[in-house]
Amino acid sequence: MTEFKNFSLKEIIAMIQSGKTTQKEVYEYFLTRIKNLDPQLEAFNLIHETASEQDVHSPLAGVPIGVKDVFSEIGIKTTAASKMLASYKPPYDATIISCLKEAGFSSIGKLNMDEFAMGGSGENSAMRITRNPWDTERIPGGSSSGSASAVASGMVPAALGTDTGGSIRQPASMCGIVGFKSTYGRNSRKGVISMASSLDTPGTFTKTVEDAAFLYEIMAGYDAGDSMSLQEPTAINPAIWDKKDLKWIKIGIPKEYFIEGIEKGVQKEIDGAINTLRELGAEIKDVSLPHTEYGLAVYYIVMPAEVSTNLSRYDGIRFGHTHGGGADIAMSRSEGFGKEAQRRIMLGSFVLSSGFYDAYYRRASLVRELIKDDFKKAFEEVDIIITPTAPSVAWKIGEKVDDPLKMYLSDIFTVNGSLAWLPGLSLPVGYTLPEDGGIRELPVGLQILGPLLGEEKVFEVAYVLQQNLKENINEKKPQIF
Repeated sequence: MTEFKNFSLKEIIAMIQSGKTTQKEVYEYFLTRIKNLDPQLEAFNLIHETASEQDVHSPLAGVPIGVKDVFSEIGIKTTAASKMLASYKPPYDATIISCLKEAGFSSIGKLNMDEFAMGGSGENSAMRITRNPWDTERIPGGSSSGSASAVASGMVPAALGTDTGGSIRQPASMCGIVGFKSTYGRNSRKGVISMASSLDTPGTFTKTVEDAAFLYEIMAGYDAGDSMSLQEPTAINPAIWDKKDLKWIKIGIPKEYFIEGIEKGVQKEIDGAINTLRELGAEIKDVSLPHTEYGLAVYYIVMPAEVSTNLSRYDGIRFGHTHGGGADIAMSRSEGFGKEAQRRIMLGSFVLSSGFYDAYYRRASLVRELIKDDFKKAFEEVDIIITPTAPSVAWKIGEKVDDPLKMYLSDIFTVNGSLAWLPGLSLPVGYTLPEDGGIRELPVGLQILGPLLGEEKVFEVAYVLQQNLKENINEKKPQIF
């Protein structure tokens, strides 16, 4: 039997289209892997036993892709990993699902996540705790925990995720795969269960940069159903896949991101990646993003404010879990939402309340504009900015669950790119032992940020670097693979 787990999405498509295999054989292979591995990893909330038949000559040729449990699929249970939506079946497809269906994909199941995408570890799901295939005692990152774990373990060749403050890039780093988010507004939010509307960005998990770009071109585009959707062209110049070096590329290193608190092993691998970029001909230049230190505070005001607004609709009457026939809204919400969702709803309600709006939300919104300006000025000097994706490798399950502040700090390198609406990608660049005494080396991710609408340059730099690191990166495999 062909081990499809070892091939990229594009390679599997080529096998089907050339007649070397069939859609059915591919689907059954991954379905079997899911049944064998998922009891150990708990990445799936729902599994589709049969594939929808597709034209093998379509762009995706019926290859199975995992779907984060926040994308609406008509008639298919979509829960956002919350008791509030435990029985919800959408009456329509999300725009991105429609795009993928037109391209010939098969949804193989719904992937677990932090409830309503709130969390950085996967431990906030009301369904199950997903585990990291590199070490099953550790978190896979979040909120797109199931998506990252499923791709890293070879249960699917690719998966959908969403990134609000790092929910694709951070778990991609923790699980040693490619995680990509586009410029805000490139990928439609229509039909994606909302968390924070000015930040939510659909994206992907893949093994290769080429696969990420391939899916991006299928998914991206203008959608009249999303008020923030952009109309600019999304095509990627295929010439970037012929690049062997990075001459003429200017790469910025923001001094504010290389700070105390980064694990030494993570810093070593990031430094090694920077040296490789330099050897490939890139000009490495120091840049400054002076308002970086305020990003986490801004994010944790803007995001919960929008959470409290979006989740107000779940009252047991119009939407969601109902207590006692819907007469007691407070009980419906307290039973339906988990602790983290309740925490963010209360925080958001507070910062939006009379007397506090100007002191918190309005001020945070103004500082957000300063953060955007920082990036705009930096991109006048460089093509790309690189940083660590996360300050640490994956930590042990339960280690930070009772300390929300410590958990929030895992987003420290990703939230500013989200606040500025930038395209970003996490690329695995090495492995290191965790500082908590763990005996297994764990993946380290490099974050590559581009200017607004700069997806092509992000892919170009990431692709050349991945090709040059491929041998060292691919020699290591997860514990569950």
